[in-house]
Amino acid sequence: MEASTRGAFVRNPFKSEDTAFRFLLGTLVYFALIVAASLIATWLAVVVFLVVTGAALAMLRGGKRQLPLREPVERVPVADTLRILVIANETLRGQGLRDEILRLSRGVAEDVLVVCPALNSRVRTWTSDEDGAREAAASRLAVALEALRGAGLRARGEIGDGDPLQALEDALRTFSADTIVISTHPVGSSNWLERGVVEGARARSDVPVTHVIGDSTGGGRGDAAEHRLPT
Repeated sequence: MEASTRGAFVRNPFKSEDTAFRFLLGTLVYFALIVAASLIATWLAVVVFLVVTGAALAMLRGGKRQLPLREPVERVPVADTLRILVIANETLRGQGLRDEILRLSRGVAEDVLVVCPALNSRVRTWTSDEDGAREAAASRLAVALEALRGAGLRARGEIGDGDPLQALEDALRTFSADTIVISTHPVGSSNWLERGVVEGARARSDVPVTHVIGDSTGGGRGDAAEHRLPT
């Protein structure tokens, strides 16, 4: 067989621990309901099986989730100043992200706020075990800020909520951004893209959003796709 000749590599069907946990929990609930019904009556177990299976299939085929309405963000103009809000975690050190911030800052007095979400698994979030996630975010943030300041940029940072969209909303409440830069891994290896984070950011506010594809090293491909929303 081809698998045996090319080694024992097996691709993980789950792109995140969150996805695997939801699948496991749903599977346990699914079988628990059927077993419980079978203890009462066989016909009831059949009915529960059909209903639960139908509901699961309907959820899988339910299509795209409804995005929230876009909320206008009040921006107070500051002469010759561009306020840049950056949302990134593992790709914070990427050269592509740094180059994009430098490009946006050309010819203006920049004010850069870098928010690094404290990414955590759902299990650890439920158990309030966030120390490790916050320490990792703080470490990445410190390295990124040092690099930005070394490039002559005026930048500050903060650790955000583990949900990048919530971290974005929290930052916009206190930082009147003129533009948003979101950095992710490439398609196929980005949990944020799978969850629709960039799409969600564009739907939730009228601030222009730039998506930068990077990596977790100091290099990064630097492919940027800017999408300015209609006013």
